[in-house]
Amino acid sequence: MKSACIPSVPVEPEFLTEIEAVLADGESLAEFVEAAVRAGVERRCLQADFIARGLRSRDEAKRTGAYIDADDVVAGLQSKLDDARDRLSKLPKTHE
Repeated sequence: MKSACIPSVPVEPEFLTEIEAVLADGESLAEFVEAAVRAGVERRCLQADFIARGLRSRDEAKRTGAYIDADDVVAGLQSKLDDARDRLSKLPKTHE
């Protein structure tokens, strides 16, 4: 398969300097840009999937009339958080 190119993006020289400063050893600007674009595409796909699941859930709740009250969800999450904090407080303290 023939490869394609991502269009060049004009940036201020100061920003280019910032980008170059965070490149890993041996990493090219092109590799960094490709990785950033791939991560952006993956993030948007995950967001789209999340929204689609939420819309399906909403539609199913409307269809069946089976809703979970938001206060119940928040209370359940708070309980899990409280339990986790309690477990952490019982762990031996380490000195750093």
